[in-house]
Amino acid sequence: MINGHTELIAHIGYPTHTFKSPMIYNPYFEASGINAVVVPMACQSAHYPAFLQSVFTLDNIRGALITMPHKVSTVGLLDEVTATVRVAGACNAVKRLADGRLVGDMFDGAGFVRGVQRKGFDLTGKRVLVVGTGGVGCAIAASLAGAGIAAISLFDVNVDCCEALAQRLQANYPQIEVRTGSNDPAGHDLVVNATPLGMNEGDPLPLDVTRLSPDTFVGEVVMRAETTAFLAAAQARGCRTQVGTDMLYEQIPAYLEFFGLPTTTADVLRRLARLSY
Repeated sequence: MINGHTELIAHIGYPTHTFKSPMIYNPYFEASGINAVVVPMACQSAHYPAFLQSVFTLDNIRGALITMPHKVSTVGLLDEVTATVRVAGACNAVKRLADGRLVGDMFDGAGFVRGVQRKGFDLTGKRVLVVGTGGVGCAIAASLAGAGIAAISLFDVNVDCCEALAQRLQANYPQIEVRTGSNDPAGHDLVVNATPLGMNEGDPLPLDVTRLSPDTFVGEVVMRAETTAFLAAAQARGCRTQVGTDMLYEQIPAYLEFFGLPTTTADVLRRLARLSY
C-alpha cells in the first residue's frame, strides 16, 4: 500500500505503454514488504533534461530507471558514470548520492552476464562474439569486458557503430583483444545475438550456425519467443543456450543492489511477475 513513507523509483521514457518493469518490480515489493513503487513517467525528449534534474529534488526518490529514448542523452546529464556506461555509451539507472551528485550505471548487459554466470559459465579468459552493436549489443559488450573476458569480436552491418564500440572498449579495457568485421562464430567460447533478427517470422539467422562448436555457449536478446529460431539451431548443434527474457529478469537484482534495496533472484521475480510474453 502506498503511503507517506513510500519511496519512488521513476521509470522514465516515452511512450510508456510497452513498459514491463512496473509489473515485475511492484509485485516483488508488495510480496517482500518493501515500501517502494516503480511509477511509469512519460517524458518526451524536449523536456527530459529538466525533468531528470527536477525528479531528483524529491526527498522520497530512491532512483530512476531510464529507457528509450533517453538512455544515450542521460550520460551527459550526470555527475558520475561507470566504465560500463562509458563503453556502452548509454545509461539506464540513476541515483542520487548523499552529497547530491547524480551517478549512473548500465544494467542491460549485466542482466545478460549474470544469467550466463548463473548457468555455470565462467567468463574469465573467454573469447566472445557479439553480433549487433546497437544499444543492447554495446551494453552486453561493456558488461562482458568488465567480467574478465580475454577477447571480443564485434560485428554489425553498421560498420561505423561497430568501430566506435571497438574504440571505446580498447580505451577502457586495453588488456582485451578487440576485433571487428566478421560474424564467424568459429573459435569463440560465447556467441551473442544482439540484433533484432528473430523478431519477425522468416528473419534470417544472424550468423552461420554450421560454424558453431557444440562447446560454444549461445545467448539471445530477442524475446519474441522463449526459443527463437537461432537458439533452436544452436541447440540442435549441441550448444548450451540462454533465452532473451533471462536478460530482463537477471538485471533486476543488479538494479535493486544499485538502489540499495533488498535484492532477490530472477527465479523469484519470474514467479511473482504479472505479465506474460
